[in-house]
Amino acid sequence: MAGWVEIEGIGRVLMERSARARRMNITVRPFRGVRVAVPRGVSFGEAAAFARSKRDWIAAQLERARRQEARHLALERRCRPPATPEAAREQLVTRLAELARRHGFVYNRVFVRRQKTRWGSCSARRNISLNINIVRLPPDLRDYILLHELMHTRILDHSPRFWSELEKIVGDVKALNARMKSYGAMLL
Repeated sequence: MAGWVEIEGIGRVLMERSARARRMNITVRPFRGVRVAVPRGVSFGEAAAFARSKRDWIAAQLERARRQEARHLALERRCRPPATPEAAREQLVTRLAELARRHGFVYNRVFVRRQKTRWGSCSARRNISLNINIVRLPPDLRDYILLHELMHTRILDHSPRFWSELEKIVGDVKALNARMKSYGAMLL
């Protein structure tokens, strides 16, 4: 069960009953707005009062979310993806195979998905998951992410040895990571 409440200075806030919530919880997400998870036994009126008491915090988080939205939209205009998800998947899988061959990596399966929190991952079984938005990055950053995941087929953690081995292939890892932060809005 869910309902909307108008809070002065904030706007519309979604009150949503949550069987998993043990206490009231407020989340502010870009493009989604404000949500209050309302546990069983708590009325929507109590949840609205709780949200009103957190008005300043919510306003600050909304401002942050709006900046993320603006960065995301700017990146959308600048980083056009291929025409179809199939074309994007083909580009990523082909480039991953090229880099694996060139650097002697072996992986099992590749999954390309629209992920919201990460660019990629690699399982202990050497299965690699890639965010479809990687295809929209500049080529050097795209290769950096692919090589990062390929390196995980050899070293599963982020130990100093992992970073050292990755740096032998890609160069200045710190500089690449710093550049990647400016594209974080594409994960929304």
